[in-house]
Amino acid sequence: MDGLTAKTPARPMARGRLFFANPGPTNIPDSVLLATARASVDFNDPAFMAVYESCMAGLKKVLKTEAGTVFCMTTSGHGAWEASLVNVLSPGDTVLIPETGHFSDTWAKMAQRLGYHVQWLPADWRQGIEMARVREALAADAAHAIKAVCCVHNETAAGTRLPIERVRAILDEHGHPALLMADTISSLGCFDFRMDEWGVDVCVGGSQKGLMLPTGFAFTGASPKALEAHRAATTPRFYLDWSQMLARPQKSFVGTVPVTLFYGLAEALRLMLEEEGLENVFRRHARLARAVRACVAHWGEGNSGPQLFCQNPERVSDSVTTVLMPEGHDAEAVRKIALERFNVSTGAGLNVLAGKVFRIGHLGDLNEPMILGTLGAVEMALELAGVPHRPGGVQAAMASLTRPPA
Repeated sequence: MDGLTAKTPARPMARGRLFFANPGPTNIPDSVLLATARASVDFNDPAFMAVYESCMAGLKKVLKTEAGTVFCMTTSGHGAWEASLVNVLSPGDTVLIPETGHFSDTWAKMAQRLGYHVQWLPADWRQGIEMARVREALAADAAHAIKAVCCVHNETAAGTRLPIERVRAILDEHGHPALLMADTISSLGCFDFRMDEWGVDVCVGGSQKGLMLPTGFAFTGASPKALEAHRAATTPRFYLDWSQMLARPQKSFVGTVPVTLFYGLAEALRLMLEEEGLENVFRRHARLARAVRACVAHWGEGNSGPQLFCQNPERVSDSVTTVLMPEGHDAEAVRKIALERFNVSTGAGLNVLAGKVFRIGHLGDLNEPMILGTLGAVEMALELAGVPHRPGGVQAAMASLTRPPA
């Protein structure tokens, strides 16, 4: 046997399908996988350009924008974060970043590394930022030193959402000219986002979450106001430069276009916009999220077992549920058992939450049996790991799923 075939697998080979309940990347529909199985084509070929243009029009429908311009780049969401900053800001500019969790922290560190001043608004990760803190910060900025407010719409580390529309209302209330930026990486295609109606100037998205594609490209949406700021911005940039992208036939991608992903995107958009319908996609995500939360609440009834990390019912995420372990119990032990015994993959805790939480993703290509299978495996893992919990969480999820819609 050669070296490759002689190696012992990292864990026993499991039969059946991996139940993938991570909050990103996410499950990819079979029809999307098949759509990406194509031979290479010239990305300037008119036949591909027709596919590309239809995808861009579909993305704008998901973003709910007519006025915005969408720029794509071969990168992950982190690259789109960087593009959002360098294209509209100049060195020394101030950005206001409300804390939501690991990803707001990372965006802030990126901004600092790029030479911007970060005005940080601390918040309790379990409650979400208080809008009064945002209002105070903007009201105090009479000189309009703040050039952008950077908001993570859905914080996958904490399982919380931030109401972007309320941030826009506060900006308008104070007549503040700052650009409103929104990270939609784990919210877009999962619950409602309205770029034009909410006055979002720059949005950031990626392929590997609600859009149900492999990781490989990300995008920024820019309002006319953001494009005006771009023309005055002086931060050095090259690969992520919107001006260079506008000069390209695709109005995106400084370099090679990942053509096969666009055939997959065309199919994903067809599933979302035509077969299921975007509002039904949102309803499905909300329904599955409620079931997961009902299960976790049942496990932790009496406060001795696992708890919902998000304690604010108005801020719970429909993309991911973060589960806080009881004191003295290791979340990684539960994740390990779920994966090795039951072939179910859940998300790890990030940043200060490492080992303290695990995360159940319920975004993308999912249905009720997949969620119930995941919850059943996790409940068995809790039992095997010796974690105190109230049995019957799966039944609580089933009761939620069979309840008539409100």
